[in-house]
Amino acid sequence: MTGYLKRLISSLGAYQASNVVAKLIGVGLLPVYTAYINRSGYGTIELLANGVILISIVTRLGMIEAFLRFYYEDEDVARRNHLVRRATLFMLVATTVIATLLAVFAAPLSRVALGRHDVAIFRVAVLGLWSFTNLELAYAVLRVDERLRAYATASVCNVLLTVAATVTLVVGAGLGARGYLLGNYGASTVVLLALWWTLRDRFRDPRRATGHSWGALMRFGLPTVPAEASVYLLSIVDRAYIYHDRSPGIAGLYALALKLAGAVSFIVTAFMYAWPPLAYSVTDDREAGRLYGLVATYYLLVTGWVVAGLALEGRYIVRLLSHPAYYGAYRALPWVALGWAFYGLWVIYLTVAGRAKATTRNFPAALLGLVVNVVLLLVLVPRWGIAGAGIALCGAYVAMLALMHQLTRSRFHVQFQWWRLTRLAAVLGGLSVAGDLLLPTHGAAGLVLRALVIVAVGPALLGVGFVHPEELRQGRALIARIRRRAAVTVRSGG
Repeated sequence: MTGYLKRLISSLGAYQASNVVAKLIGVGLLPVYTAYINRSGYGTIELLANGVILISIVTRLGMIEAFLRFYYEDEDVARRNHLVRRATLFMLVATTVIATLLAVFAAPLSRVALGRHDVAIFRVAVLGLWSFTNLELAYAVLRVDERLRAYATASVCNVLLTVAATVTLVVGAGLGARGYLLGNYGASTVVLLALWWTLRDRFRDPRRATGHSWGALMRFGLPTVPAEASVYLLSIVDRAYIYHDRSPGIAGLYALALKLAGAVSFIVTAFMYAWPPLAYSVTDDREAGRLYGLVATYYLLVTGWVVAGLALEGRYIVRLLSHPAYYGAYRALPWVALGWAFYGLWVIYLTVAGRAKATTRNFPAALLGLVVNVVLLLVLVPRWGIAGAGIALCGAYVAMLALMHQLTRSRFHVQFQWWRLTRLAAVLGGLSVAGDLLLPTHGAAGLVLRALVIVAVGPALLGVGFVHPEELRQGRALIARIRRRAAVTVRSGG
């Protein structure tokens, strides 16, 4: 079990590299972007970027999911290359056809999406659909081969190119929201072309090989599309509702809260990329069930702690990193961060369904989540604004996860550590709520006291018995090894 966890952590390190760089630079540039892009523009960016991902899910027809699932069923290199070629060709043709149609009808479609004609920015989003979808598959090829260095290099280059392009176009050229999107998707296009060149040997393998048929790939992949689209629609319907029913400016506040929740989202994104290859590679079902439960516990420990930190320090973070016009974003920050954390649990359940080859069970749970989200939005947003939207998102995920658990438990048993999870929820929820209600919301005293509450989570978890004795022993051994290495380094340096 320890070996699997080391593999997961190693993969997370590679997949987090670009995310860490992106988040650090993105956070540093938030004061710049919020000064040059008004709240309406920020809301438009969020709406179009999420639309790109939603249409991408439908366009790829489950091909990436099928590719990830079947890649490990055969260790023959030629047949694996055949699968890579087949998936890449499908994605290239599908995205080119859809992008061409969207670009031709950009004028009426921009009116539907944005409530106004804006052909230029809509066509930039169309470019994003093409490059983003193809790049996701190229990244998937690197992930299944666990080419961590290549993945980290490509993704970090993508981040750096994006930053250079967006700053030039937003600040230098004054293109606002359009420049921001063009910088992002233009950089992705460059990285995609470079990755295709890097993978060229896999596309033209001279050895003739047969592999999984189109029918087999579609039979697995297609059933995942309604569920995945519903889940993603669940996560963005709040933004579209606020944009059109309230105003683009209020949607901009909500978009900033989502951006600052990146402290959780980058963990979730890295986990989403690292987890499926590891989860599917464990051949013994009983061992996999134990691993899935243990990973769920550790995942919620890490993300839950970060969510608690954002709940306690959210006001200070927003004041520090954005223009004063965006201050109201703090109200939604803890809720959207918690929603991101719940999404990571959904990723675990997707692998459960995929392992059991029961992907048709994803859709009922996803549909329930979407319905719950819409109902809660209509009830909570008029009363609590963007905070109500965040609460609605969390409620939808809870309903979706509960039903998914019931639908999959008979097909594949995951040994969730329910008692530990209960203690974790009690400590994190109790300390963050009490701290937010009782401690000052302004000034240095409030900042320091809230930080102390975040630090107190660790001792509180030890006090309630969340940490197992074996985990304490391994933790002490790790600290001892680190100290010994540090001492050796100091002596050798001296």
